[in-house]
Amino acid sequence: MEEVEIPQYFLCPISLEIMKDPVTTVTGITYDRENIEQWLLMAEENASTCPVTKQILPRDTALLTPNHMLGRFIRSWTICNAEKGIEQIPSPKYPLNKSHVIRLIRQVNNHDFYLKALRKMLTMISENEENRKCFDEGGAIKAMVFFILRSFKEGEGIEEALRIFHLVWRPTHENKQIVKENHDLIEAILWILKSREMYNNQVVTSIKTHAMLVLKNVISVSSTNFLSSLTLDFFQQMLNTLRKNSVKYISQQATKAVLHVLIDACPRGRNRLKMIELGAIFELIELELNNNEKRVTELVFALLSHLCSLADGRAELLKHAAGIAIVSKRILRISPATDESAIQILGLIAKFSATKQVLMEMLRVGAVTKFSMVIQANCEACLKKKAMEILRAHYNVWSNSPCVQIYFLTRYPGQ
Repeated sequence: MEEVEIPQYFLCPISLEIMKDPVTTVTGITYDRENIEQWLLMAEENASTCPVTKQILPRDTALLTPNHMLGRFIRSWTICNAEKGIEQIPSPKYPLNKSHVIRLIRQVNNHDFYLKALRKMLTMISENEENRKCFDEGGAIKAMVFFILRSFKEGEGIEEALRIFHLVWRPTHENKQIVKENHDLIEAILWILKSREMYNNQVVTSIKTHAMLVLKNVISVSSTNFLSSLTLDFFQQMLNTLRKNSVKYISQQATKAVLHVLIDACPRGRNRLKMIELGAIFELIELELNNNEKRVTELVFALLSHLCSLADGRAELLKHAAGIAIVSKRILRISPATDESAIQILGLIAKFSATKQVLMEMLRVGAVTKFSMVIQANCEACLKKKAMEILRAHYNVWSNSPCVQIYFLTRYPGQ
């Protein structure tokens, strides 16, 4: 095998081996991280010195500065000489400690270093759960909220801050206190969702997705009183995000986050009425007509069942030409959760909105057939019972239809 001459400055002064993770001390000498940390660990307390210069060397490993440029040179050189027997060196995983985390978080407030600090934080947070926990304990959520409030109209760094918030977020007591009554944070996120001109389309999609994921986190821990204070503009923006002409600016992940937010806001009856008045029923049906993802369907139907608990919601669903049809079609095709919501919706319509025209529409689009199928299928007993109640309630209208299974008429005669 050909002998390869290793550049002298690639070698650690301690081990005389190629450095895997070069770091520079305050004395200006570069060592391999593992070797210099071991050297400092073995030194007598308050008496550590630089192996090369013999100058006093602080024992705090947080003061070791990664020599990224040299590290890249070394890794590139090992790749080029791999065929000559040189072992390739992977990119190092930098260990986290509390002082390192706090220093990075503080740099977010520095106008000259904030973007570099945010990107470095994001890289570390993306590596593993332990790093995310470390940044959470170091106060990353509070720092990101302050950064977003300060810089949301400037654009630069906002995507990184939103991603860090979402990745680090845990519903701890401290984090809840920071976000749960924060109207300013809600307003900042709404502004980001409305803005397009600051970014290209690819960046818009990423920023809007992470803005919605942050909003989902915030709304999920908000109090009932806070949810009741959500404005008409808030719900308008949520529905704007779901509209077909906005699809190119959001991801499926963002769509699911919007649906989660609207569902969490539903316990307040006034919020349901706001959504209905803004056309939520129509938007949800249109979304489902163009949807092919199971989880989105489950969320759409869960939200529709909330909205249809109000008379105005049922009236809006009946106005849409595909309203009853799409609800009926999804029964026994998606999931038990969808079945439950769909039966709930049709049950409310059959109980409170059962005009002759509506009942004949249910028959025409196959809803009555689906009720019969639910009774025969391997469904929850409560769903079977609900389907039976609906069929019994309108037996006189539907009894002569071939859509009603023969076995049902013979098994339950006169009902």
